[in-house]
Amino acid sequence: MNLIVKDLAAIDDKLSQRHIDLDPAGYFIIYLDRGEGLIYAKHFTNIIDERGLAVDPETGKVIPAKGKVERTNTTVFNGRTAKELSVKIFEQTQPCPVTQLDHAAYLGREFVRAEVALVTGHEYVQD
Repeated sequence: MNLIVKDLAAIDDKLSQRHIDLDPAGYFIIYLDRGEGLIYAKHFTNIIDERGLAVDPETGKVIPAKGKVERTNTTVFNGRTAKELSVKIFEQTQPCPVTQLDHAAYLGREFVRAEVALVTGHEYVQD
């Protein structure tokens, strides 16, 4: 099979549209600080309601998937590489702030994407 970049992007785009169950332990906002040469991951807690939606535990309001929401993070992790960041979150933090394997796999993919963007100077936008 001879896949080209646009074929790979189409596969990823299609898979990004699938339903996922949200992690009841919370979610991460990932971003770069190019000046420091670091990948950051802010962790936010949430509650999953009976409809499967993430709800702010302080206000009881649904957390929208898109758009800006003013919330206070519980923890900020950082690392120079995807692996360093993963070790800090998954191996050095107890209890681990990730409770679902699909969430862990997603974070690993995003951390690698962020690392590549940091190294290449390309823009990083979290999926």
